[in-house]
Amino acid sequence: MKENEIAMEETSLAWQCKRVMYLAFKRVFDIICSLVGIMFLVPLLALIKIAYLCTGDFKSVLYSQERIGKNGKIFRLHKFRTMVVDADEILEKLLKENPDMRREYKENKKLKNDPRITKVGKFLRKFSLDEFPQFINVFLGEMSLIGNRPYLPREKKDMGKYYADIVKTKPGITGLWQVSGRSDLSFKRRLELESKYSNSISIRMDIKILLNTFLAVFKGEGAM
Repeated sequence: MKENEIAMEETSLAWQCKRVMYLAFKRVFDIICSLVGIMFLVPLLALIKIAYLCTGDFKSVLYSQERIGKNGKIFRLHKFRTMVVDADEILEKLLKENPDMRREYKENKKLKNDPRITKVGKFLRKFSLDEFPQFINVFLGEMSLIGNRPYLPREKKDMGKYYADIVKTKPGITGLWQVSGRSDLSFKRRLELESKYSNSISIRMDIKILLNTFLAVFKGEGAM
């Protein structure tokens, strides 16, 4: 065997060992963080329920929705509800009746000033409290603390060439796009960043994303 072929094999083996160690460390970290997060779920759930009752909203404060996971596997993501009931039907009506909203949603896959968001929901989103039930998904291994956005099944066709890269990793509660502009980014730019993350995952990058997430939450720069 030629020397360059041996070197390539050794490099490949070292890369595989490094990746296995990274994934093992990340899973242990996910389990620890998810257990801590789940501890806060019950008291947080009670407070949010009281807040919704005070605004005259008696519907469930928990919300589940199908999302795309690692390798394209569909799972049910859990969140605290931040929108009015029947939000999907209302969105369809809004986009049909408002051309400006339709253009904005087509470009960003979200509305910056979404009229469906409740008063309580705005507060939850500002400090990313609506994400807490996702610690259940992390504990079950469906998500990670850090990863790409958990996309909706209907968004698969819009992800185009980036889909294959993005589903290489588990979706995360936070990720590169959340600390790189979040709501100010177009859908295409978000896909580019998340494709980049999937192809360059490392402990160093995850630590950087985690620290930037804490900073964003502290400043109240949650999702909108």
